[in-house]
Amino acid sequence: MKVLKRFFAALRRDWKSHLGTLLMVLVIFAGAQAWMTRHVPSGLAPDLSLMLIQPDGSRVETTLTAWRTAHPRQPVALHVWADWCPICRTEEHSVTRLSRDHPVLTVAMQSGPADKVQKVLVQRQLPWATAVDPRSEIARALGVSSVPAFMVVDAHGRLRTPTAGYTSELGMRLRLLWARWF
Repeated sequence: MKVLKRFFAALRRDWKSHLGTLLMVLVIFAGAQAWMTRHVPSGLAPDLSLMLIQPDGSRVETTLTAWRTAHPRQPVALHVWADWCPICRTEEHSVTRLSRDHPVLTVAMQSGPADKVQKVLVQRQLPWATAVDPRSEIARALGVSSVPAFMVVDAHGRLRTPTAGYTSELGMRLRLLWARWF
């Protein structure tokens, strides 16, 4: 207990000296995110053809624009994942909770054909609308080259706030709020 008290006392005393370190970490993080999302197109989201596996297991051919217009006047989340990705697996519960409050379309990148993706969705109890992307064609059109990736399509159809790597549930929710308000 004394060790913790001394640690926090030193932290309170020397907090100004840690601001530079914190600023450097934030700049590095922002630079890494900008580099990893550099291929995400700016402006309107591409109108992609999608083969969706619905939460009830049914399959539907549609486009990203048609799916988005089913959720008018609100931003929608796009989450690109892969069944073999351990970080994606860590995010699954966050995406599931997010999908209870907001429209979420997931893209199963390089996870095999529709039957295999559907099996993964059932096994892991993932109630998501999922586009099957075995050859990364959808991901490439979205500018995504690694998983997981998260972005928002705002009410006007523009791609906003892309991230690559782990995104917390709070981060996902804040990105959706940002797209709604700004």
